[in-house]
Amino acid sequence: MTHHEHPDAALIRRGYEAFSSGDMETLATMMTSDCTHHVPGESQISGHYKGRDNVIGGYYAKLAELTGGTFRVEVKGLFVDGRGHVISAHRFHADRGDRGIEMDGGLFFTLVGDKISDIDECVADVVEADAFWGTG
Repeated sequence: MTHHEHPDAALIRRGYEAFSSGDMETLATMMTSDCTHHVPGESQISGHYKGRDNVIGGYYAKLAELTGGTFRVEVKGLFVDGRGHVISAHRFHADRGDRGIEMDGGLFFTLVGDKISDIDECVADVVEADAFWGTG
């Protein structure tokens, strides 16, 4: 990478790396204690996970559990405003039972004091995503 990466983008990139390697301890250090992750749609994983422990031990653990550990994500781009917001574009893949999904999505991060305080998730096709995750 020849260009200088903004510190906010670097933080989010490290977060993706920690998530992808299953290093939830490192990921936890990058979040405020009251961090919230908003998940789109109306499936069994949709909703608002409030608090770092609920985000990691609730939502992220559920992603791994429901997909038998097949959930993976690759960053396509990171965009910063220099005022504490980062937008990521990514592609995620997962298998659940006999069904698979591969879809583009993104996260809108709000940073406070160099930590992630809010994550708003969006997906390319919320109807397909809901169908994949199911109602539980």
